[in-house]
Amino acid sequence: MRALTIAATALLACAAAAAAQDVAGHIAAGEAARCRRNAPEAVQSFRAALALDSLSYDANWRAAQALVDLALEVPDRERPRRDSIYAEARALAERAVRVSPNAADGHYMVAVAVGRVALTKGPRERVRYARVVRDEALRASELNPQHPGALHVLGRWNAEIQRLPGITKFFARTFLGASIFSEATWENAEQYLTRATYIEPQNIYHHLDLAEALVDMGRPQDARPHLERVAQLPLGCDPQDAVYKQDAAALLQRITRR
Repeated sequence: MRALTIAATALLACAAAAAAQDVAGHIAAGEAARCRRNAPEAVQSFRAALALDSLSYDANWRAAQALVDLALEVPDRERPRRDSIYAEARALAERAVRVSPNAADGHYMVAVAVGRVALTKGPRERVRYARVVRDEALRASELNPQHPGALHVLGRWNAEIQRLPGITKFFARTFLGASIFSEATWENAEQYLTRATYIEPQNIYHHLDLAEALVDMGRPQDARPHLERVAQLPLGCDPQDAVYKQDAAALLQRITRR
């Protein structure tokens, strides 16, 4: 009997080790697919990892990231499908936070998923999402002060609040008690996005969003080097990098014509 028990225990241990290896393999395949800018394949691989271990922290936050990538490829005419993908991304990111509340990437992905949903809404609806985006990005940056994604979200958050019509910000402060809107400044946007570009200089999106903020601040001459830098950078792992390059080229052309 003792021998059978030992044998059964050994088999269970081997099975657990094999499952863990399979999860790691699916995650690695998902990361590789994302760096080929293939969002559907990345999602498929991360879902395979979650099927084996639904509480894998890495599988959850990376699946959320891949789903956001996938949603960004969905056209506006398919809004219900796009919104359902964002909802799934948020749910997985929130599960990652529950699994590892003191790890930065889960909080970062909650901020990203909620922020992307907010950008599809009208100005007044956006303010309802603003606190979640800010709080989750701040938590991520507290856990990892050098997290470029969290810094980018905080920079974008400040810029998006500044871009809201004055009446919308008044509505937020008056009827929603959103005093945090008073904390948003263009200076904060520039500071956070500049830090993101410093930590991750090869990231196209950091340079583009910083350039857009600088243009909105009335400083196109300071935006130009970042837009020119985007043109020089190779495509990275973000499936939207080619789109970001097009946006940067269009913005550069626009400020050149002024």
